[in-house]
Amino acid sequence: MSEVKKDVLTLVFGQRSVEKWTLRSKSVSVEIISLGCVISAIKALDRKGQSADIVLGFDDLESYLTNSRYFGAVVGRVANRIAKGQFVVAGKVYNLAINNGPSSLHGGIRGFDKAVWSCEPVPNGVRLSHMSPNGDEGYPGNLKVSVTYTLEENTLSVQYCAQTDQTTPINLTNHSYFNLAGQGAPDIYDHEVSISAEAYLPVDDNMIPTGEIRPVENSLFDLRKPVLLGSRLKELPGPGFDHNFCLWLPGQHKQEMKCARVVHPGTGRVLELSTTQPGVQFYTSNFLDGTVGGKEGTSYPKHSAFCLETQNWPDAVNQPQFPEALLRPGEEYTHTTRFTFSVV
Repeated sequence: MSEVKKDVLTLVFGQRSVEKWTLRSKSVSVEIISLGCVISAIKALDRKGQSADIVLGFDDLESYLTNSRYFGAVVGRVANRIAKGQFVVAGKVYNLAINNGPSSLHGGIRGFDKAVWSCEPVPNGVRLSHMSPNGDEGYPGNLKVSVTYTLEENTLSVQYCAQTDQTTPINLTNHSYFNLAGQGAPDIYDHEVSISAEAYLPVDDNMIPTGEIRPVENSLFDLRKPVLLGSRLKELPGPGFDHNFCLWLPGQHKQEMKCARVVHPGTGRVLELSTTQPGVQFYTSNFLDGTVGGKEGTSYPKHSAFCLETQNWPDAVNQPQFPEALLRPGEEYTHTTRFTFSVV
């Protein structure tokens, strides 16, 4: 059993109440705030029994509202990029807010990361709920969403559910930035990463998938065996990883599978990830630049964290060869991701 504790915080903007929930086991504690459904802290032990916070974030609530880096947030309705901020459902063209070059990113200008969610306790955790109205950021339909966080021993489980009254695209994920050496450590070059994917999606200059599903074999994207991030990032063209790794292909139906493992040899901390989703976006914080002030006065430069965003493939609503991206009335959108923390 985990200890579950609730606190109530006040957000200066409009004096809204924001709840903070703390889930605590013997080896891990997780803090969640109702603003953005954000994981604001994860404290995990190293091999010496020392605890450190291993996710980036802020000490104050206002920064979660004003900063666009999505630290720890649930992003939606659609995570990742939609080309030209546009899609077609049943012959009707929908235009979304453009907030990333020519694209719509992570739900638009005021996505789920800026909403204050309602909360209720569940065994070993908390369920957060949000109603996204018809037309929200350009999306059709009234969408009911819930995200349930539970902590059992050293595993944090995240279950996403949604229902709609009109057909709408949906793709939810959590956007936590990890540094297993502890948040505030300068880089992730000493982390070893493996991702169990046979293929990845090449992207164009706007980070939109080209439509090709390319095998990782004999490429710098082959992470099936552990690689040291620092040396791989030096070899990789461009600023770093910001790509979808394909865990299963269209037409395949996969149950929950282990998809990634990250080890920090210095502390012995290990993060293992499993998911029911068809993809994981591996992102090496290429667009952090040291100007963002984080927890305890730290700053977050380029490559100071990594994200493993379990999700559908980017721009799937515009690419019919990708896994299905639409939720219809009477259907339920549901998927689960688990983060397991250990030491070696």
